[in-house]
Amino acid sequence: MRPYIAQRGKVETVFNSIDGVPSEGLDSNPIPMSCLITDDSSLVRKIARKIFAGLGFEVDEAENGQVALQKCLNRMPDVVLLDWNMPVMDGLEFLKSLRRSEGGRAPAVIFCTTETDVDHVQRALANGANEYLMKPFDAESLIAKLDMVVTRR
Repeated sequence: MRPYIAQRGKVETVFNSIDGVPSEGLDSNPIPMSCLITDDSSLVRKIARKIFAGLGFEVDEAENGQVALQKCLNRMPDVVLLDWNMPVMDGLEFLKSLRRSEGGRAPAVIFCTTETDVDHVQRALANGANEYLMKPFDAESLIAKLDMVVTRR
């Protein structure tokens, strides 16, 4: 995995050096970016948490859209990794509610799901998702999507 420092507003690659000092241009006291991982699978949340934490993100988790929406209303994250099929409130309903809420247009939302048909992808993007990631995923594919959504912001 490439080393990163997640700073609010950007994700920057940091090249390892002999003394471990970050590359030039990074804030010496970065404000960590935050991520909310929303998935009913504890295994998916565990894997995603490890990846995001390794990138320097503050990580929170929710097991369904309703819990995620409440967490967002309390403290809006910078990034939401979102499953589609969950009990209580699914990912699409969460996304619609998030985007209607105050400050809800700010987080980058990456839908991460097994739903691979074009209709699902189009509906997600039409309702405010920034990217779409197919399960199963690995660190490299998640980081690639993350780079895309953070760069666009």
